[in-house]
Amino acid sequence: MVGGLVLSQAQTHHTAAPRTAAPAPAQALEKRPRDQAQPCGTAAAAVSVRSLDEVRKAHARHIKLGLDRSPRHARPLLAACALSGWPGGMELAASIFESLVEPEAFDYNTLMRGHVGGGREPAAALRMYVDMLEAGVRPDSYTFPFALKACAQLAALQEGRQQLQAHIVKLGFQHDEHVQNSLISFYGKCVEPAMARLAFDRVEAEERTAASWSALLAAYTKAGLWGECLESFGAMVLDGWRPDESSTVSALSACAHLGAFDVGRSLHCALLRNTARLNTIMQTSLVDMYAKCGSIEKAAAVFDAMDDKNAWTYSAMLSGLALHGDGRKALQVFDAMVRERHAPDAATYVGVLNACSRAGLLEDGLRCFDRMRLEHNVAPNAQYYGCMVDLMARAGRLDDARALIGSMSTGPTDTAWRSLLNACRIHGDLDLAERALQELRRLGAANAGDYVIVADMHARAKDWAAAAQLRTEAVDWGLAQSPGVSAVEVRGELHRFVSQDRSHPRTSDIYEMLHQMEWQLRFDGYKPDTSEVALDVGEEEKRRVVAAHSQKLAMAFGLLSTAEGAPVRIVTNLRMSKECHAYSALISEIFGREIVIRDRNRLHRFRRGVCSCRDYW
Repeated sequence: MVGGLVLSQAQTHHTAAPRTAAPAPAQALEKRPRDQAQPCGTAAAAVSVRSLDEVRKAHARHIKLGLDRSPRHARPLLAACALSGWPGGMELAASIFESLVEPEAFDYNTLMRGHVGGGREPAAALRMYVDMLEAGVRPDSYTFPFALKACAQLAALQEGRQQLQAHIVKLGFQHDEHVQNSLISFYGKCVEPAMARLAFDRVEAEERTAASWSALLAAYTKAGLWGECLESFGAMVLDGWRPDESSTVSALSACAHLGAFDVGRSLHCALLRNTARLNTIMQTSLVDMYAKCGSIEKAAAVFDAMDDKNAWTYSAMLSGLALHGDGRKALQVFDAMVRERHAPDAATYVGVLNACSRAGLLEDGLRCFDRMRLEHNVAPNAQYYGCMVDLMARAGRLDDARALIGSMSTGPTDTAWRSLLNACRIHGDLDLAERALQELRRLGAANAGDYVIVADMHARAKDWAAAAQLRTEAVDWGLAQSPGVSAVEVRGELHRFVSQDRSHPRTSDIYEMLHQMEWQLRFDGYKPDTSEVALDVGEEEKRRVVAAHSQKLAMAFGLLSTAEGAPVRIVTNLRMSKECHAYSALISEIFGREIVIRDRNRLHRFRRGVCSCRDYW
């Protein structure tokens, strides 16, 4: 059911087309009647109109001359109204369409394209499709991409899969290039990567195009399957396809999320070799990738060299600086953005407020928040309030943060309470942490991590019964915590480790390296910090737990497997602990290596025993 409609089976009486590959677009156009020679995307060019008023005048002349029912005269006006985006254009397009005596697939396609353009009215596009079937008009290869796009915009997975795909097979369009790619894209936009992959695999190898691969990569990106995205990108290149803009942006996004610096840098080099001039989208993706992979210098170099920056570019740079905790630089970039007359958007303000929060710039963050409301007339939303709660709570103003949550115009949100909860862990306020967890429960938004934070705080207070009760409660509610994983990139390949991991092929070498690392650290006076180990066990067992932490295993393998002096880059889904922080700083000093660790909140760069976070995290 879509917009109150069930897609009709009215077309079943049509004879299926032969199951042969669809003709190339140029051949298909040659086979059209003379008055259909242009695809709907270019029909508007056949009439010189620059506004809706000019279309109305032209249409009035057609009516006066009796030409309004002639497809040859009506179609250019129909396309001009439907595809221009003019206010009221679709209404006039519908009026012109109604005047046609026997509208054909071309005419239906034009209106459907207008309805899905910019996601304006996808349900109307599907109603046009149903009308088309009921009128006995046979869809063509241009029809289904628009219908599938409408289903994707409506998240109408069942209608697209069970009905449209059945129509495609029944009419013999399952081998058409445009239809195949649209199916892959449809499943990707509905966050069904397995179905997108199945649709891709059904395309014969010789029928696949760069667009087919691009649609698959976009499906993996939408679902957050970054490893599969990079793997498919490599397969695409090995298959002899030159990546287009969309597939390259997907691959760069995957590199950014995985922390695959070497792969991302190789992609950048390939772009410089094969592209005369990188456009703004490509450059913005590079800024994002380098920042998230730990090289804010390279991100800044790409950013500074750009001629055509837009709001997305500034947002990417601000988010990168926030990740690195460089609040001062973020404020400078924000001021430059305003001077260049770029209107700050939601992502911009989130980036600069997060940068202030992670750098401890309380007063600057408060001024920025006031500037947002008073100077740029941007009403605070839940996300902005969450940033402000995080900013104030991290700075130790827990009571002010709690008061701000109570005064939020949007009402208290889980993001705001979770920010307060995290700050309570940092500052050791157990009572307020209990209140924050209670509010998260009330909102139905508490997750396993929230319970673990409060349970660990009870454990540090030696209240083992309360800690056990909270962990049991989380299990009873079916809240499972994801295992801690740390990954290190070595020669373009990511190696993943969990705590006490012994599954890696070089396990014996890794643990030998780990032993050497700890021996050298202890020689310099290092003692493991077990204060954050929330287990009711002896000190020796706690030391055993922290000794083979996933971050330390990844670090050992990185030192073992990379060239002397090369940075070691690690990505983890854990928050940096005090023990791992101190350990990483000492390793960077003793081994003379830069250690870059991106945890689930921010990025830490250790050089010569000092972290870029300045111990504020």
